[in-house]
Amino acid sequence: MTAEDSKQIEATIKKERGRLFNFIRRNVPTREEAEDILQDVLFQFVSGFEEIEFVDRISGWLMCVAKNKIIDSQRKKKPQAFRDVKIRIPGDESGDSLSLEDIIPDFSGLPDEVYWQNQSWDEIEDALDELPDEQREVFEMNEFEGMSFKEISEIKDEPINTLLSRKRYAVLFLRKRLKNLYEELKNNV
Repeated sequence: MTAEDSKQIEATIKKERGRLFNFIRRNVPTREEAEDILQDVLFQFVSGFEEIEFVDRISGWLMCVAKNKIIDSQRKKKPQAFRDVKIRIPGDESGDSLSLEDIIPDFSGLPDEVYWQNQSWDEIEDALDELPDEQREVFEMNEFEGMSFKEISEIKDEPINTLLSRKRYAVLFLRKRLKNLYEELKNNV
């Protein structure tokens, strides 16, 4: 690597680092994960610099690598129990979030109520597991992670209308699948 290459790498990192980090941070749940992904992107940039043919298109290349790293990160994650998922409240600048337990009725610890709470969680998790992967991912990203369809479209590199359709099918399936649970809860709680 030449001294000129080193200077160009340094200048590019200074110029693009903030924008890359902001993009990554909007698409991952924690600052630490965003920093890890940013380091991976920059490492790939530095280690493959000599093979990048179009130096004038580095910004686009970096964004593409970042998007792929985000997707890889999401695919590698171990599925999280939905009672542990935190939901960002859109438009709330305080940083507060809700878990599904905040949304599902409080059964206040009585044996029958604990049974219904556990039954509810199990049914919801089972129903979500039955969805096709594409529908489940869009539903979870939009409902549980608070992501807009525009953000999901950027991450998944798919048209917004396709994502809207997937979520619609997921909602229709979940309504039908969880209808009996809803009726049981209404009659017993």
